[in-house]
Amino acid sequence: MDFRMLRCARPRPRTLACLALIFIAASVHAEKIRAVVDGVEQPLKAAVLATLEVNQYANRGDVSETQARRLTSDAVAQAKQALQPYGYYNAQVSSKLEHDASGWIARVQVAPGPTTRVAQLDLWVQGDAHDLRPVRQALRTFHPQTGETLDDARYEQSKSRIANALAENGYLDAKATAHRVEVTRADNRADIHLHYLSGPRYRFGAVSFEGSQFRPGFLQRYVPWQQGDWYTQADLLKLQQELTDADYFSLVDVQPDIEDAHDDKVPVKVNLVPAKRHVYTAGVFVGTDTGPGVRGGVQWRWINDRGHKLKTEALLAQRLKNAQVTYEIPRPGPYHRSFNFGVGYRDENTDTSQSRTLSLAANETRDWHGFVRTVGVHFLTGTFAVGGTRGENINDAGIEHGRTTLVYPEVSLAKKVADDPLFVRRGWSINLIARAAPGIDTRFAQLLADAKWIRAFDGRNRLILRGNAGITSVGDFDKLPPELRFFAGGAQSIRGYAYQTIGPRNAFDRVVGGTHLLVGSATLEHYFTPKWGGALFVDSGDAFDGSNFHAHTGVGAGVRWRSPIGLVRVDLGVPVGDSRHSGVQLHIAIGPDL
Repeated sequence: MDFRMLRCARPRPRTLACLALIFIAASVHAEKIRAVVDGVEQPLKAAVLATLEVNQYANRGDVSETQARRLTSDAVAQAKQALQPYGYYNAQVSSKLEHDASGWIARVQVAPGPTTRVAQLDLWVQGDAHDLRPVRQALRTFHPQTGETLDDARYEQSKSRIANALAENGYLDAKATAHRVEVTRADNRADIHLHYLSGPRYRFGAVSFEGSQFRPGFLQRYVPWQQGDWYTQADLLKLQQELTDADYFSLVDVQPDIEDAHDDKVPVKVNLVPAKRHVYTAGVFVGTDTGPGVRGGVQWRWINDRGHKLKTEALLAQRLKNAQVTYEIPRPGPYHRSFNFGVGYRDENTDTSQSRTLSLAANETRDWHGFVRTVGVHFLTGTFAVGGTRGENINDAGIEHGRTTLVYPEVSLAKKVADDPLFVRRGWSINLIARAAPGIDTRFAQLLADAKWIRAFDGRNRLILRGNAGITSVGDFDKLPPELRFFAGGAQSIRGYAYQTIGPRNAFDRVVGGTHLLVGSATLEHYFTPKWGGALFVDSGDAFDGSNFHAHTGVGAGVRWRSPIGLVRVDLGVPVGDSRHSGVQLHIAIGPDL
């Protein structure tokens, strides 16, 4: 219908009727419209489609033929503009409007043509910043280089890397004195001119803390630089992380006060909000090694204005009762030192042993070559019985009784690497312990090593490898309490065997523990959903004396549940080729992988 044929002889009486008639006529061809781009592949096709105005009208049913023709015509210039950031400055673009049963089609045909390439790269930084390693790295990795396609995104990213390298290393007044990209369309040529003037390099000034609950000077120990050192953004982030990890504050805001910088020194302001002083923990748990139980504790994040900490923990389970108090004196600094004093009581009753011991410990922890190193001394005293006490008369034949008092130094090295502490996909841990007692009830020396390696593959699978080893030299083995003897079996040892039921036996054929330990484990997990999975495992090893190693092997399958309280592992295992042990063992464990 030609709209120009519609006439209203008498405008006033027929105004409403004319408007209605015009509206009806205009609506006859009002339909949906969509754009189709041909001639290029992704990502160019997506870039063109994202730029076309016609896409703003997609899925709308109110586009008239006149609008459709305008949108289709405008698409030519819009498509050419969309291709320029990718280096196509001489693209040939045509468009035509089509119609089918679904509505209007704005078809855009693109021939991108040759790319525009960089013929000259005029790039430099004036000033001593040019010799700084991060700046040299940013210059060396600049793109596009000579001969490469001009790409706006890569150009802007490279510019940002140079500017960030300057700002993050103290050149706060650095500026670009030239930043031009000259394009010659006829030759498909681009010349880049990018010059920076670095200006003076700033140093750190005074650090002030607002909102702290500690005495003046305490938090200064967390500052990883000395006043007058070169300003770096990395050191600011390190300070923020150090204060966050100290667990004193709910908010840590570290800000350089650039506006008040003078004499090329930048003061730093740290705003703090104290965290809740007390942390209460409580819960119920179940584990086949300990039986069902409850645990609870109270932690004082700080008990005085020196930042000292106090932590109390108690656990009451079917086969284990444990209570411990730890007092910590942090010594902030580059090595994250702390002095720790603890007292603990342990009452354990397993299939093989019963012990009641009191322990005292004093040690120092610190970072050491990537490990956490702990050096201290332990005092241990108590009574024990070994040889299968649970459910039996404590005086049955073959049950060995003892009382011991030991004082021994201990050194440990621990390291943990994990991409996610709650569910590790790539990670490992290692823990090494050396301890020795010169005498009192008996002399002994002991070395232990525990390692674990986790690697995810094919999206839903994990391979977990674990190893445990230990060796003891002792004067009087009968004086060693159960916690210093080696046993195997259980959810964290050899599955398919009950907890601590593998080890050397006495003349009454009762397990009394050994001086050596060697255990290996492999578990393959497959997750059917993000929360639920299954597992297959094989564990093998022994607790033994001397060279009397005899491998005990357990195999089985299990279920994994990523619950709100942590990873729950439920395994069923059976011994392999062991006439002494038989039947299916249930193993339940809850907690992090590492």
